[in-house]
Amino acid sequence: MGSITLKAVEKWFDTTQVIKGVDLEIHDGEFIVFVGPSGCGKSTLLRMIGGLEDISRGSLEINGNDVSDQPPSQRGLSMVFQSYALYPHMSVRDNMGFSLKTAGAPQSEIDEKVNAVAQTLKLGEYLDRRPKELSGGQRQRVAIGRSIVREPTAFLFDEPLSNLDAALRVEMRHEISKLHQSLAATMIYVTHDQVEAMTLADRIVVLDAGRIIQVGTPRVLYNQPANVFVAQFIGSPKMNIMPCSVEGGQYQLPGGRGGSYSRTSNNAVQLGIRAEHISIVANGDGQTDAVVDVVEYLGADTFILCNCAELGQVTVRVAGDSALSPGDTIGLHFDAEQTHFFDSSGNAVDAR
Repeated sequence: MGSITLKAVEKWFDTTQVIKGVDLEIHDGEFIVFVGPSGCGKSTLLRMIGGLEDISRGSLEINGNDVSDQPPSQRGLSMVFQSYALYPHMSVRDNMGFSLKTAGAPQSEIDEKVNAVAQTLKLGEYLDRRPKELSGGQRQRVAIGRSIVREPTAFLFDEPLSNLDAALRVEMRHEISKLHQSLAATMIYVTHDQVEAMTLADRIVVLDAGRIIQVGTPRVLYNQPANVFVAQFIGSPKMNIMPCSVEGGQYQLPGGRGGSYSRTSNNAVQLGIRAEHISIVANGDGQTDAVVDVVEYLGADTFILCNCAELGQVTVRVAGDSALSPGDTIGLHFDAEQTHFFDSSGNAVDAR
């Protein structure tokens, strides 16, 4: 069992409030990812769950038991940090089994658990090496293995892949995903990398300025953002946002063109649309005209960055290559089923 519940949790440093009344229920076996801009409080919140930071107000429950005042050692959690924090003078075997040894476990039990975890993480041939003889990815696997042998209630990951190069990050992301599937354990993962968030999470918690902005599956956050902040934070490239007005079942963009508006509320002042939901048409057609500024070829996709005058810069994603060049004049057509609308507070206008 590894359910975790936060109730009206706050964190104050003197007179500065950094976590502002967080309510969150994490289910047993769930993979939760905290994302948000730098300084939003995601690492602080993780450290509060782990007991490395005190809870100023509110409560934290693990499996229904209030552990708000318990030290880290009594919470049954295991934390993996950005730094590997391995003992350099110890072998991989001794690093992984150290917590069991200090807990007084018999050597036979330590050997059995370390060998089993090493097999899972493909570390069997490295058990007698020291950390300096390992690559960055192997060291991170040792740090994860050290956590697994403790059989914790839940795993807490604080940006564990930040020190790895791009190729190793992808490899380790796959390893962590497979690990979650095999262990079926509760995992809470902090990252600033939305690719990690989208590919790993059962649910994503988007934080900003110490508050939860939206919680949902990757698909919900991508397709149904609660506000402009989430719409532009989740997804790469970010959602295009532009001013609009609404009247008589139609929206209108600056410049005179628009399209159908099916919401029941007429308080929308901004339109949002993702790059892949815009198609390139002839100049004069579609919702707006544009001048190509930059063409970014990425192999499978090409991003077309367009200057749309009063609408600002609009990014279009096309599959494969594109024959367009900077300076070309084109029209942009918006998929009517994929438009999003937001009010003057930046909140989504959802009702259709």
